Amino acid sequence: MHSLQLLLRASHAALLLVLCLQLGINKAQEDTRQIIEMDFQLPRIAMANEEVTVKLGVKTELRECMVIKASLVSDIPIDGPFNYKQTGCLCNDYPRNFFWDFQVNSTVRIAAVVDIIRQLNICPNDQAVIPIKANRFSVLKMLTVA
Repeated sequence: MHSLQLLLRASHAALLLVLCLQLGINKAQEDTRQIIEMDFQLPRIAMANEEVTVKLGVKTELRECMVIKASLVSDIPIDGPFNYKQTGCLCNDYPRNFFWDFQVNSTVRIAAVVDIIRQLNICPNDQAVIPIKANRFSVLKMLTVA
């Protein structure tokens, strides 16, 4: 009888341990990889009719590659290369940099936008993923014209 009581105590302890492990949050099991990380470099101040260079660095922590389309959007119309949409293959071991050169005449808010799209002949062997969580990312900055 005594050995049966020990066995039951041990099984209760084991069940409690398993329950605690199931309810606990294990940081190692959380998926904390960033889909898209953007580094939007835009001067804060420019002179009227001065050519401005914008750089958008894009990287990912996902193991799979993605086809991305990068573009700029503003609150006032800007002509020329500002409107170019650039497409590329983004992989975790191959971050991308996109550049735009344009002129502005007045203070403007500019958003750098990255869309994850489905397009062939961009990534090697057309092997790319589209995340379910989100497929559009943006960063907003202000360019003041003095």
